[in-house]
Amino acid sequence: MNPKFLFPLILIVTLLVSTSLFSQSRKQKTVTYNTNVNSPLTSAELALVNEVYGNTVNTNVLDKPQRLKDIKNILRNRVEIKNVPNPSDQKTCTLLSEVLLMDYYVSDLQRDTNFNPQNFNPLKYLFNYNSYGTHMYRVDNTNYFIIIKSQHK
Repeated sequence: MNPKFLFPLILIVTLLVSTSLFSQSRKQKTVTYNTNVNSPLTSAELALVNEVYGNTVNTNVLDKPQRLKDIKNILRNRVEIKNVPNPSDQKTCTLLSEVLLMDYYVSDLQRDTNFNPQNFNPLKYLFNYNSYGTHMYRVDNTNYFIIIKSQHK
């Protein structure tokens, strides 16, 4: 074989092999859903969704099965609220007041003035729901922490 063509041929083969090896070595993380996302929305959950999506709730959530499943997963499995009264157990994290509101569909959506863990609507806030890690936020001037669990397992 002509040495003039040998070097480019070796270079191309090396690039193809390394690209193939790299793409096969990357592990894909998948979203795993609990079976509870197969149940219909409760009236309380529907109220939370309506608060954020307003009169676009059908076109943006209810008529989109995957979006609805993702929202049920957030509400039922991925948001945890913990009261951490001991200051030595508290960690520094983003304050809830620093998280933007999800006011794309309801322009006059308001932040909660008084935090109540029983009726907190996590859909109102632009938390990083698609992250590969767990994130924690502190409710301003309280001992409450909101933990957003990763959807990737």
